[in-house]
Amino acid sequence: MVLLKALSLLPNRSRLQRTLLDTTHILGSVCSVSQNAAFATQTTSAVHTKVENIRNIGISAHIDSGKTTLSERILFYTGRIAEMHEVRGKDSVGAKMDSMELERERGITIQSAATYTEWKNTSINIIDTPGHVDFTVEVERALRVLDGAVLVLCAVGGVQSQSYTVDRQMKRYNVPCLAFINKLDRQGSNPARVLNQLRTKLMHNAAFINLPIGLESNCKGIVDLIQQKAIYFEGQQGLVLREDEIPQEMRTEAIHRQEELIEHVANVDGVLGEMFLEEKKPSPDQLMAAVRRSCLQRKFTPVLVGTALKNKGIQPLLDAVVSYLPYPSEVQNHALDESAEKESRKVILNPARNDENPVVSLAFKLEAGRFGQLTYLRMYQGCLRKGDYIWNTRTGKKTKVSRLVRMHSDEMEDVTEAFAGDICALFGIECASGDTFVNQPNLHLSMESIFVPEPVISMSLKPAHPKDLDNFSKAINRFTREDPTFRVYYDADNKETIAQGMGELHLEIYAQRMGREYGCQCVMGKPKVSFRETLLQPVEFDYLHKKQSGGSGQYGRIIGILENLPPEDYTKVEFSDETSGTNVPKPFIPAIKKGYMQALEKGALSGHKLSGLKLRLQDGDHHIVDSNEISFIMATHGAIKQCYEYGAWGLIEPVMTVEVTAPVEYQGAVMGQINRRGGIITGQESSEGYFSLYAEVPLNDMFGYATELRSATQGKGEFTMEYCRYALCKPAVQEQLIRQYQESLGQGTASSSKKKQRS
Repeated sequence: MVLLKALSLLPNRSRLQRTLLDTTHILGSVCSVSQNAAFATQTTSAVHTKVENIRNIGISAHIDSGKTTLSERILFYTGRIAEMHEVRGKDSVGAKMDSMELERERGITIQSAATYTEWKNTSINIIDTPGHVDFTVEVERALRVLDGAVLVLCAVGGVQSQSYTVDRQMKRYNVPCLAFINKLDRQGSNPARVLNQLRTKLMHNAAFINLPIGLESNCKGIVDLIQQKAIYFEGQQGLVLREDEIPQEMRTEAIHRQEELIEHVANVDGVLGEMFLEEKKPSPDQLMAAVRRSCLQRKFTPVLVGTALKNKGIQPLLDAVVSYLPYPSEVQNHALDESAEKESRKVILNPARNDENPVVSLAFKLEAGRFGQLTYLRMYQGCLRKGDYIWNTRTGKKTKVSRLVRMHSDEMEDVTEAFAGDICALFGIECASGDTFVNQPNLHLSMESIFVPEPVISMSLKPAHPKDLDNFSKAINRFTREDPTFRVYYDADNKETIAQGMGELHLEIYAQRMGREYGCQCVMGKPKVSFRETLLQPVEFDYLHKKQSGGSGQYGRIIGILENLPPEDYTKVEFSDETSGTNVPKPFIPAIKKGYMQALEKGALSGHKLSGLKLRLQDGDHHIVDSNEISFIMATHGAIKQCYEYGAWGLIEPVMTVEVTAPVEYQGAVMGQINRRGGIITGQESSEGYFSLYAEVPLNDMFGYATELRSATQGKGEFTMEYCRYALCKPAVQEQLIRQYQESLGQGTASSSKKKQRS
């Protein structure tokens, strides 16, 4: 570099400088190739790494906080990849961890991606997770199998909606974490404000362990508060680290922030607390040990700063991952012993990296690869080798491990064995997400399953062309196996396929993937609600079906009462035979019941099914020659039509029990939304800054609520709903449904045209 600067001062320098630049580029390429070759030799023996030198971490954050860019920088600085690419790269390559074409087009992470690398003789397994709330199950199952995490926060946006969700998931699985405040180069970045939000909104006992030297366009480096030194990232890609004294203007702030760090750690660590009370200043090693102890217990969150896009602060973050996050044996993992003789009890798993203990592993992610289903496994105990046999403890199915690989995004590298603490992948195993695998058939151990949130949105889904039905079925089968929050069922009432998911984007992505990966273009729409027609008060009927066409005809008469059932039985239909004598012969009673069930399939008001009815058959008549089964079936159809003419009818709709959870400051907005949707609030409660609202809302009024709730609560609100009961529709809804049905039959348009002609 010095030589190049000197050359720039010489006249007629262009040819010589260009030659030297070419030479430098070739040397750099050779260096990067040799660096990768060295990495390859290291990773072949990675499975034999000591357990103390392994870290399993996830990178989680809100949308657009820079997770994938950070992963790209980590892979580059550890020598895993030769060059860096951006999330929306101009060279059409895209980030390594965004392997799906849709991810590179949209610039978002859709599926979590796994890789592994090495930093200072420590093997690091990394899972980059999506930030969008619609793909929250990817974060859920990643955190279930990881030992530590990096919570990435934007220096401008701070703690945002998905930050709350990710933080709750980390608490659920008791995952220690570091906080990394990214995007210091952005206009308006304020890491001090983000730290305050981390303390007040997420309730973390957090403090800086490094400080930025300058912000926005003046970001030059960072200050290490523990070692009390400045670090500058020099060279074109920040590869050269230069340590120097802390700048004069920052020394006061650095001392103050170090005292703040010691105080926060001393509040939760006994050893440092005693030194603090004795007014002894800890050495850097003592302070690092105290930070590690409190971080592992989730009592303290170290906060680091940097900018991944401008290549600053990544190496200190890697050092912090190695120094403060746990290795597998520091995390106590349990399995449930489900032997037939005894009740389920917790068994502590041994994380030793040897084959002295039986294999216990968890399948946490499924993916359709080029060679069949790819199953991601987290090894919790024992050693799994290529050629071994394993058993699925849920199904009891035995499978041979024909191929064992380690994943690097969408690439894979074959390995011969995997030990406790490793994350690997297998081919050709039929299983579900959350299944436990062991290598002994009589070992009935089961890992605690992954928490799967309930879907919040439903849409109808069908192929655009009937010829694509086979591919549509294959795609549905694959995607529902891979993603437990994507559910599909067939609604027999409305004769349409319903897809359920975590949001509109979630379902839209799957519809696009069906078109790209299976050549099956899909049409999505609002699903129909299963309305029902019911009787409001009992009505008597006396109907005679008589048909004579030469020869034997048809004759059947039935007399009785059609009654309405109470509201709690709106979904039921009943039939009661109260006849006596031989006016209606007993062999014809099943035909009358069959005709009754057929007549309930389609009502005359809106075309929906009938329910909440009881038919009491009291009397009738028959003909010795002309009466037969079809006669009494038709007589029953006619009797129901007669009841429509003389009875009072109404429409009923499903009502859902809805539970909304959101921060307390949005309570008024959420209650207003529920009231506008015709909901009845049945109760509410609040704790730790959040409130839960319970209500009963008609299903027809719940469509689009997921998007509206997220907008009103800045993405921090979430809700669940389940079927409660059927209830009478509002008059306006009933009139609209009747009018739509009449128009579909041509009655509404005909009557309106007659009115026009009269006028």
